[in-house]
Amino acid sequence: MLALAPAWSAAQTADAPLRAGQSRDRVPAPAAVAPRSVDADWILQRLTQSGPSATPFVELRTSSMLKRPLALVGEYRRPDAGTLVREVRSPYAETTTIHAGEATIAREGRAPRTFSLARVPELAALQDSFGALLAGDRTALEALYALQADGVPADWTLRLTPRDPRAASRLTAIVLRGRDAELRCIETQPKQGDPQPTLLGGAAADAAAIDSPEAARRLCHDVPR
Repeated sequence: MLALAPAWSAAQTADAPLRAGQSRDRVPAPAAVAPRSVDADWILQRLTQSGPSATPFVELRTSSMLKRPLALVGEYRRPDAGTLVREVRSPYAETTTIHAGEATIAREGRAPRTFSLARVPELAALQDSFGALLAGDRTALEALYALQADGVPADWTLRLTPRDPRAASRLTAIVLRGRDAELRCIETQPKQGDPQPTLLGGAAADAAAIDSPEAARRLCHDVPR
């Protein structure tokens, strides 16, 4: 009860009528503060993870051979700085492990296959990109991409434009979309065809009912409030 006394007294004083000749100073309402914009360093600092990490993903694949889009559900893991694991759990089981310049693909019911990343430069770039992002290494990331950041802390994007001519011939950009310290979506923008979103973290958790690329892109671009 004693703790309430100062607040109660202040409320009584504030509500008391003014006496003749008395004035009451009014405190101006604080001006609205515009959300501050972010830059690449701000985003990389939020995404930096020093230890092992894992995040769920949902990727929607389309093909002329499929009657409806195929939703791949799984998890990305980075058990150490030199290893990236992509585990698909549904609608089939497949694990791709990238380590020491090689990729090993293990699929249920088949013998594992191992090959050099030199044969698939996209996988090498994927590993290098994830490693640089999670290490907050802007120098390493800029060796692969030109960076362009936009937005505010609650709704930001980081656009990665490939520098390698071979990658640039197939890929316009990779756009990361997030909220504060959460990377929610990686949107791959090919030279031909529609953007392909991979939903991560909270966005992947909300993706159970998506059934079209448009729905996946909407969820990718959506920012929860």
